[in-house]
Amino acid sequence: MAEHDFEPRHLETLDRDLGRFSALERASGYIARPLVAPGIALVFILLSGLAAALIFGQSSTTLIVACAAAIGAYMALNIGANDVANNMGPAVGANALSMGGAILIAAIFETAGALIAGGDVVDTISKGIVAPESIAASGEFVWVMMAALLASALWVNVATYIGAPVSTTHAVVGGVLGSGMIAAGMASVNWAMMGQIVASWVISPALGAAAAAGFLWFIKARIIYRDDKIAAARTWVPVLIGVMSGTFAAYLALKGLNNVIKITMGTALLIGLGVGIGTWLVMIPVIRRQSEGLENRNKSLKVLFAIPLVVSAALLSFAHGANDVANAVGPLAAIVEATSGNVGGAVSVPLWVMVIGAFGISFGLLLFGPHMIRMVGQQITKLNPMRAYCVSLSAAITVIIASWFGMPVSSTHIAIGAIFGVGFFREWDAERRLKTQLREAEVPALPPEERSRRKLVRRNHVLAIGAAWVVTVPATGILSALIFLIIRFFD
Repeated sequence: MAEHDFEPRHLETLDRDLGRFSALERASGYIARPLVAPGIALVFILLSGLAAALIFGQSSTTLIVACAAAIGAYMALNIGANDVANNMGPAVGANALSMGGAILIAAIFETAGALIAGGDVVDTISKGIVAPESIAASGEFVWVMMAALLASALWVNVATYIGAPVSTTHAVVGGVLGSGMIAAGMASVNWAMMGQIVASWVISPALGAAAAAGFLWFIKARIIYRDDKIAAARTWVPVLIGVMSGTFAAYLALKGLNNVIKITMGTALLIGLGVGIGTWLVMIPVIRRQSEGLENRNKSLKVLFAIPLVVSAALLSFAHGANDVANAVGPLAAIVEATSGNVGGAVSVPLWVMVIGAFGISFGLLLFGPHMIRMVGQQITKLNPMRAYCVSLSAAITVIIASWFGMPVSSTHIAIGAIFGVGFFREWDAERRLKTQLREAEVPALPPEERSRRKLVRRNHVLAIGAAWVVTVPATGILSALIFLIIRFFD
């Protein structure tokens, strides 16, 4: 009898204890989960510094190179967390790609672009902002690069945390400007180039917005607003895909292949023209077959744009990896060369430096990228495959036009500007169509002060992102100058 009374009490106590342990495990998991990604990132940073020290060998400058490698790895992580969202955000926001698929594709193509076509990066570091010979004369070139790299990495980290897509190129430019001015004086700064960069803050997003709005207007006028949407799509979608493939072929030739073999603008355009015409001819029967049985409504059109959108996201990632890996490994490569006595001359980038940059971008994307991808793809304005297609295509075209005129533009500014352009065009188009319907129905429109315009773009994001763009160069410049002064004090 006593044994029979004991078992229920014993089991009840055991259940309570197990419940406490389960609650403790859940609480521990909840607390530890946010620390997993930073922990992995920290391990990667430390391993990068250790690997650099082992590869560089025993030298009086080994510690400097190891620290620079760790900071370069930190910058690469931040580039992956912030910049890659511009390539993948539209495709995810349009539901053409899942978050997991976007991260996988971006990681593969970013790494491939960085390792295959990202070798010629040193001239991308300072953009001619500060004369290297002026810094070399001061004997502080290494500390200038170190301060610039750390300042830009810290700023991009802050921008990612607050959800602002910023230009990592402009961050590095600001960093070099700030520490370079302290080391060599204001006379060493190329103020004409700085003026071009400031102008690009306005010009590049405006060009991206105008191009994206123009393409969206064309799609609406030629396909969406037609009575027979499917027949119109069979005519124009192959043309649009041909334009996209030709544009990306020229874009990749300029931004990626140009780092492997020298390609002029004319050659790149000829490559794009050939690829575009070939793709257009191939896609005519493909789109005809895909469109069979589709209903005559807008939702059916999304199917025809989904695959081209995924391909464009992958190609943008390849080009981004080839181009923007310079922002992480450029200063690091310059430091490695400077410690060997080569300052301001041609710099060869060691393979281990490229590996740190390539894998750092991919790790940053995997660990911290989803937050920015969601913000870019879903929180600025609503995207579908047609609108996202316009964003990707306009970004590539704008970069080509800017390269033609020699303008130092930011791919981040262009892509975000294109998203803004799509959103504001939708607002304008909705207002225009409402006025037309009221006029045809002979219904008097309300006075402007009595009607509210439908908002399809989140204004708070416009203001926050614009502010982050404006302060990127000054913020990184000031931060870099402070870091340089601290380094000089302890040197």
